[in-house]
Amino acid sequence: MKFYVISLGCPKNLTNSEEFSARLIAGGHKMVFRAEQADEIIINTCGFIASAVKEAKDEIRYALELKRAGKIKKVAVTGCLVERFKEQIARQFPEIDTLFSIAAQEHIEDALRTRGTILEPLPASLYLPKYKMSLTASHTAYLKIADGCNNRCAYCTIPFIRGPYRSKPMEDVVREARLMTQNGVKEISLIAQDTTSYGIDLYGKVQFLTLLEKLLKIRGLGRLRIMYAYPHRMTRDIARLMASTDKIFHYVDIPLQHIANPVLKRMNRHCDGTQIRHTLDMLKKEVPDISLRTNFIVGFPGETKSDFNELKKFVNEYEFDNMGVFEYFREKGTAAYEMKQIAAAVKHERARELEEVQSRVIDRLNKRLLNTTLEIIADGEDFGRTYKDAPDIDGKVTFTRPVKPGSIFKARVVAAQGYEREVEPVK
Repeated sequence: MKFYVISLGCPKNLTNSEEFSARLIAGGHKMVFRAEQADEIIINTCGFIASAVKEAKDEIRYALELKRAGKIKKVAVTGCLVERFKEQIARQFPEIDTLFSIAAQEHIEDALRTRGTILEPLPASLYLPKYKMSLTASHTAYLKIADGCNNRCAYCTIPFIRGPYRSKPMEDVVREARLMTQNGVKEISLIAQDTTSYGIDLYGKVQFLTLLEKLLKIRGLGRLRIMYAYPHRMTRDIARLMASTDKIFHYVDIPLQHIANPVLKRMNRHCDGTQIRHTLDMLKKEVPDISLRTNFIVGFPGETKSDFNELKKFVNEYEFDNMGVFEYFREKGTAAYEMKQIAAAVKHERARELEEVQSRVIDRLNKRLLNTTLEIIADGEDFGRTYKDAPDIDGKVTFTRPVKPGSIFKARVVAAQGYEREVEPVK
């Protein structure tokens, strides 16, 4: 069987696609990279927010059109959309050959041989995958250290899609990272719904610092990148470890969502504005060249004009290197669904205003970047990213002369516009 994979959503979902694709290849099936060349299309969906649901349904329609035209034989759908809306998807798209849950991905060959809906409960624990391939560039990879979430933020659907927080045993994480390194991976991004809670379920206390220390002992390790850290769990000890080594990019993805205390409280975030500022100040003190990425939600129920103005002032003051702005989506099943909603026009305007604030921040940061020397990772001969940019989600750089793809080197910034920069490799 020749199969084609459409993987939607976050890097955590991509790791699932990598694992079940590798299982199929190990079973003698062939992966193709054009839909029309496939016998079967497998869509690994996201169902986190309304826009992700729409994207997933659009891809399902596209695959079913190919099936009706006789260009492919079967369509299979898995992932978070199936976990969340299995009955609705089965009714809306009866031509789908197989709907199967995230857990059933471990038996994907059996699943694809079966017509209908295949559901299995989420596994109680994570482990080193038996099969794994890369759907990213060969020099960079995502390593999922945990899945699920216990934080229960009022807007979030993840706990009832992905289940409770489950850490991968430390020895399995280290072994997986070692295998990646031996296979030429130069940049390993550590991912989970909350990386900084790592180990709390297995070991009775958070063990993220210990995990980092063990990973740093891997011979030939390139760079680690910390994704999805929660502010109240980003400790001084972690920051000092980052500052002490060049094996961890001085970068943290730290989703904040808001800064105004009334909004944070309604969101059921487990920290307040004072704690957030304290964490960011600590990081900037301990790691002076730290690069921070974050996300904010605007228009959350009850967000006042004063709350929003506080957020704009905060973004202007703390100058994040990369930032995502999301209008609040009302999602059934979440605590915020029953709260009094803010008008769509207001949410849209606030998103626009906050993006304008960030645009001015980037203009200031770019002026300071000119003629500075930064660590770069090459994604191709003439383009790549600075250490400030995570794969797929942040900015990019172009090179004044070709370099070897996958190499990590120093370069001087010679031009900067928005999130795109040009650099000159330093000999």
